[in-house]
Amino acid sequence: MSGLIWFLLGLAAIGVCFYHRVALWMSTGIAGLALLGYTFTGAGGAAWLAFLWVVYAVLAVTLNAAPLRRMLVTDRLYDWFRRIMPGISDTEREALEAGSVWWDGELYTGRPDWDRLLSFPRPRLTEEEQAFLDGPVEELCRMLDDWDVTHKRKDLPPEVWNFIRESRMFGIIVPKEYGGLGFSNYAHSQIVMKISSRCGTAGVTVMVPNSLGPGELLKLYGTDAQKDYYLPRLAEGREIPCFGLTGPYAGSDAGAIPDTGVVCKGEHEGREVLGLRLNFEKRYITLGPVATLIGLAFQARDPDQLLGGDPELGPTLALIPADTPGVEQGHRHYPLEAAFQNGPLRGRDVFIPMEQVIGGQEYIGQGWKMLMNCLAAGRGISLPAQSNAAAKMATLTTGSYARVRKQFGLPVGAFEGVEEALARIGGETYLMDAARRLTLSGLDLGEHPAVISGMMKYHMTEAMRRVINDAMDVHGGKGICQGPNNYLGQVYNELPIAITVEGANILTRSMIIFGQGAIRCHPFLLKEMLAAGDDNADRGKADFDQALMQHAGFVIGNAVRAFWMGLTGARLIAAPTRGVTRQYYRQLTRISAAFCVTSDIALFMLGGDLKRREKLSGRFGDILSCMYLASAVLKRFQDDGRPPEDLALVRWACEELMFRIQERFRQIFRNFPGAVTGMLLHWLVFPWGAHYAPPSDVVGHRVAERVLGKGETRERLVEGIFRSSDPKDAVGRLEDALRKTLAAEPLETKLARGLERKIEPARVPEAVEEGLKAGVIDEDEARTLREAFEAVHGVISVDEFPQQKAAASRRGGGTRRTDSGSATRTRGTRSKSTARSGSRTSRSTRSGSSDSRTRKRGDTEETP
Repeated sequence: MSGLIWFLLGLAAIGVCFYHRVALWMSTGIAGLALLGYTFTGAGGAAWLAFLWVVYAVLAVTLNAAPLRRMLVTDRLYDWFRRIMPGISDTEREALEAGSVWWDGELYTGRPDWDRLLSFPRPRLTEEEQAFLDGPVEELCRMLDDWDVTHKRKDLPPEVWNFIRESRMFGIIVPKEYGGLGFSNYAHSQIVMKISSRCGTAGVTVMVPNSLGPGELLKLYGTDAQKDYYLPRLAEGREIPCFGLTGPYAGSDAGAIPDTGVVCKGEHEGREVLGLRLNFEKRYITLGPVATLIGLAFQARDPDQLLGGDPELGPTLALIPADTPGVEQGHRHYPLEAAFQNGPLRGRDVFIPMEQVIGGQEYIGQGWKMLMNCLAAGRGISLPAQSNAAAKMATLTTGSYARVRKQFGLPVGAFEGVEEALARIGGETYLMDAARRLTLSGLDLGEHPAVISGMMKYHMTEAMRRVINDAMDVHGGKGICQGPNNYLGQVYNELPIAITVEGANILTRSMIIFGQGAIRCHPFLLKEMLAAGDDNADRGKADFDQALMQHAGFVIGNAVRAFWMGLTGARLIAAPTRGVTRQYYRQLTRISAAFCVTSDIALFMLGGDLKRREKLSGRFGDILSCMYLASAVLKRFQDDGRPPEDLALVRWACEELMFRIQERFRQIFRNFPGAVTGMLLHWLVFPWGAHYAPPSDVVGHRVAERVLGKGETRERLVEGIFRSSDPKDAVGRLEDALRKTLAAEPLETKLARGLERKIEPARVPEAVEEGLKAGVIDEDEARTLREAFEAVHGVISVDEFPQQKAAASRRGGGTRRTDSGSATRTRGTRSKSTARSGSRTSRSTRSGSSDSRTRKRGDTEETP
């Protein structure tokens, strides 16, 4: 019996070593001591003991003696690894090397350091930044009328364009020494979010110059001369920038840009200089129709070797003034009838001097790397800010609407079906803002987390889609009837735009998040790949040997950790907090270990083929992303001071994310290469079965309660968006109705009791008069009830337009109503009203640029 105990103790000791990732030499010594103790018991007989000692000696010497280990094991694996390693193109290599690894790398360790997460500073605004939000940004929001912008003008009014320029909103990221605002990433996000909550077109217009484009590229890579000239002009709005990357044949595969720039000599300002002759065709370029300064990505070539090197120079970025001969702009796209300026750019034989290359001649061929290092702004700041704006506004309006809209004598928010949607809206909004804040914390610390920015782009825009869909369902007919009083319809229409831009969501999920994250975040995989690709074979084998041994211990250690935490439910894991959230830290630690071992085995079995197994890759990416999102939720709760009233939101978000993680694991195991391996992994990760459950109805009910009506939690949920108090404004009218409804509810109860009957919402005016006559209520109470009824009636009403029966419609030409009820011809010859509208659109479009020069293709003349 004592021999069995020693044997089990030995196995346990080895397991503890792997669990805690004890150094190899120490683990070997501990295993030797355990075997020695087992030997002294005399259990098993001499032959069995001799076998164990031989196995131990072979493993101990082989693993600890590096020359022998390399000769027998790792050098052989090195050749195999080189064969199975997927080929990496130059563009993929530059993408992998771009940016930095931050909290995403910690999640890929199997034992995240939660104290490190909680130590990250909470993003805050400076006094100057807060004053800018309360001043110019607030004023801009009050100037905006989304219906007017989107459905009448198809553009921002000229005075809005001017205000944006004069307020230096195009220079949020431009350093102060160049005349810009020089604000933090957090302030940048808050500004874009607030403007977007009022008008999507204005949000995009402010967002783009401060995202991926000339400003960001010049700040990071521009020459001193380029910075000194262009950055002040961009900050002051004297230049309106755009960036041309996407074209008809280069969408998701942006590395396949067919646009060219050939090195040659040409005339510039009356003298012959060395430069590039460009030919390009771009589309979907935001601000393209009105831009005065075009950033352009193209393939640089030097067929005559004027630069003395390789004829194929590679992706390059340059600045092109829009009035350069050969540039064609002015035509527009209308992405789902959104009104922000977007259109194609073309160029034929456009000559630019070499000084227009961003960074100068030495940066020719480095364009892809430059772009990859700048993607964090669009993916990590701008699109999440827009997504949060939509979700917060949906939370505000849907909570209010579900409170004031009644059916069967009850607010619709009281019905469990609606309550379920409200819970998702509130939970997703809390989660989204938590992720936004954590990411901005990293960016303001100087990180450039490329993998996290991909997560944010995909998950924030998808969460926005879910929130808006739920909000539309709750609003019903109110949400589907377009008009000045519909605060959801245009956001709903434009949802696919955010899903599509900055890397289509399908591509981002299935190829980028895990494809890039597995290599960048893994502590050893990139080292192994670099060693395998080293031109110096001896150095490569030595580096590979060291990385592989660490990797092997990493895999076994995570397998032991995952299994042990699965057996114990992770109840023995240390956590940085007490209370309800402790369990979520523990479970995320367990999930991290399970994710690491499962992804390592998948990488080992599939090798380079995992690159093509996009369904598996997407599921692994979902798990990594959900761990990050749950981390953000816990971090936000801690940063906010752990308010008890927010705990329902934390529980909803964490339980929803862990359930999603569980389902992705199950899908991976079910479709793993090799059914037996999948079954074994399922048993390893979930030894007692899969027990994570989605948020309970009780938790959902508590979240819905916080979305409905007033309260501190609701205020924190919608913090940062523009909130009008004007009853003439659609959202202001809704908030006014909510305030009056809450004030009238006790009086409604009093009235119903006094009249001894249930009062239908439509019969409130009659009941008020009856109650007055009967002395149930007084005149002041009656006035409160009437005001509430009128306010709610105004809210639940939808826009309607008169039908104009034009003779043209009987001849086969259709008519289209405007907000005033007038009709314009949509087929055949344009009517005068359309021509006038088109002329106005053309003028307002041109007003967006800093000059009125004529473009080759000209502005569009027709209002679509």
